[in-house]
Amino acid sequence: MGRLETGIHKGRLTPAEYDANFSDLHPRLNKHEALVASDRCYFCYDAPCMTACPTSIDIPMFIRQISTGNPLGSAKTIFDQNILGGMCARVCPTEQLCEQACVRNTAEERPVEIGRLQRYATDAAMAENKQFYSRAEPTGKKIAVIGAGPAGLACAHRLAVKGHEVTIFDAREKAGGLNEYGIATYKAVDDFAQKEVDYVLAIGGIEVKNGQALGRDFSLSDLSQQYDAVFLGLGLAGVNALRAEGEDLDGVADAVAYIAELRQAGSKADIAIGRRVVVLGGGMTAIDAAVQAKLLGAEEVTICYRRGKEHMNASEFEQDLAASKGVIIRHWLAPKRIVDKDGKVAGIEVEYTELRDGKLTATGDVGIIAADQIFKAIGQTFEASGLGALRMEAGRIAIDGEGRTSIEGVWAGGDCVLGGDDLTVSAVAQGRDAAESINHALAAAKSAAAVA
Repeated sequence: MGRLETGIHKGRLTPAEYDANFSDLHPRLNKHEALVASDRCYFCYDAPCMTACPTSIDIPMFIRQISTGNPLGSAKTIFDQNILGGMCARVCPTEQLCEQACVRNTAEERPVEIGRLQRYATDAAMAENKQFYSRAEPTGKKIAVIGAGPAGLACAHRLAVKGHEVTIFDAREKAGGLNEYGIATYKAVDDFAQKEVDYVLAIGGIEVKNGQALGRDFSLSDLSQQYDAVFLGLGLAGVNALRAEGEDLDGVADAVAYIAELRQAGSKADIAIGRRVVVLGGGMTAIDAAVQAKLLGAEEVTICYRRGKEHMNASEFEQDLAASKGVIIRHWLAPKRIVDKDGKVAGIEVEYTELRDGKLTATGDVGIIAADQIFKAIGQTFEASGLGALRMEAGRIAIDGEGRTSIEGVWAGGDCVLGGDDLTVSAVAQGRDAAESINHALAAAKSAAAVA
């Protein structure tokens, strides 16, 4: 059988096994389930869940609307603050945000299922293609948005509603950014990312130009001359190097690229996977890569993280999810060398680490973990050319509280800015708020010109 083969192979499982393994992680609630779940909400005044939401959705309001049989009204409450509320309902770490803050989240009780209720409402609206917004009178202003990810889409939609004409430039073949290329397949099934892009673009006034990369096809200076404002939602395209011997061996791959490849595959059987897989890292990407390796048929999957469980960026829910799928998570191990056998990966040498006076320190004790495939999930970096004299800080774009950069007429948001936290919901909030700032600036300039 294919699953007993050593090395990296395609088609380790049957079609039925792939379908079962990559089914929806959190299936949509039906009407009865949604009513029962919504009835648990206390509809708190000054609700802590709302404060914990980066987009400040009125959570008690949208849940009350569900409880009274008004899912479309609930969806509008969500979309008023977060036009990508459908994807956020699927991928937000609610256990760290709104549900963590829920007053029902105690030792005796579980929190209200805010994420699943949000999905119930937004799915209902999208299933009917219910559009809640119409464009204002045309302003004659043109805005360029660089990047068709969550920040760029949220910014473009809000600007289009205000009556502006928006052109989105994106280097990829498809719009969606992180939602299309970086989300675990089992978290957004049935091509949902593209369905959401279509829903957002249905407002009109937004043109998407794919295959257009900043620094290659145009520069920031070019756009500043051609458009009334520019928004940069570039995301993170670079990947940190492992800086370990053997990093270029056959069998060592970037976890981000692997997740993207799986997302775009016509069939899960087209994706080759090892029998013994090691994933290096402690964030969401590491968890996603490890879980999907297991779902593709890998027999042994181990995550190696150089610090302790409490230091992992991945939420406790995600860590538990990985463990439930059979992934082994080992802490206090740093990669030292990729073991080579005939030019291919045979294992990884790791060194035990510990904290000494608050500093991560190698102990000198080493060991080898057998592996035929290794994924690097050790963080992404911001890489962009064509930005001119734009002020950078700590390797990211520096912005003020409204998303304005150091260059007049240029705003930015999402993972490419200083303070970005690699969350879809935070990127949406920054794109939305930058759009409001852009609209205000354009209106102020128009008023000033009229007075002059």
